[in-house]
Amino acid sequence: MVNSSVLSVQQVSKQFGKKQVLTNISFTIKKPEIFGLLGPSGAGKSTLVKMIAGIEKSSEGDIYLFDKRMPKLSLMEKIGYMAQADALYEDLTAKENLLFFAAIYGIGRKKSKERIKTVMETVGLSNDLNKIVRQYSGGMKRRLSLAIALLAEPKLLILDEPTVGIDPVLRYQIWNQFQTLKEAGTIILVTTHVMDEAERCDRLGMIRTGRLIATGTPEQLKSETNQDTIEKAFLFYGGAAHAH
Repeated sequence: MVNSSVLSVQQVSKQFGKKQVLTNISFTIKKPEIFGLLGPSGAGKSTLVKMIAGIEKSSEGDIYLFDKRMPKLSLMEKIGYMAQADALYEDLTAKENLLFFAAIYGIGRKKSKERIKTVMETVGLSNDLNKIVRQYSGGMKRRLSLAIALLAEPKLLILDEPTVGIDPVLRYQIWNQFQTLKEAGTIILVTTHVMDEAERCDRLGMIRTGRLIATGTPEQLKSETNQDTIEKAFLFYGGAAHAH
């Protein structure tokens, strides 16, 4: 695995009918890191991560995960995916939701119990395990969705706007948890339009109108554009891309 990538996105484009959503996206991830896809709503970030997760197919180009071409069913269990919309059973308790997804992931009963305890501690919901999900606030639902994505200890964690509707203190704690997961060997691919979250990524891919306009560490991107914030760097690249 010395020269090979964990994730390789090669010249990927996506069209829905006549609408071009993504154009020629390429980037690679070779080691555990937090890679952020930064861009405004409608830039194509969600479509891109759905293709990486194997939920959508690209119109052109290839996506390889662990040197195998996606979508591939056998790789799906190595991916934890958290969508922008919470896919939860509102009439069930959090525990019942977690047990249901654990069964889908093929996690045995004894292991399920341990994992449920761990992931609920991670997202700060241990005391709400037996609460009906309908009684959860929006932020709690986001956290439960994150807990579900973490259940199977995925090698690649794909998070689409994971902290929307979560208060700043908890958001900070969750990002600390991402750091811990990365240090334990998990690759985290996260979409965001929040600039302070972008600063906490190891590397960023900036997306605007379906095109990747820049990639690099936050420091590289700021220094290349002589800007003191990621936001200004994004606007700089966006302006430059726009001018082409």
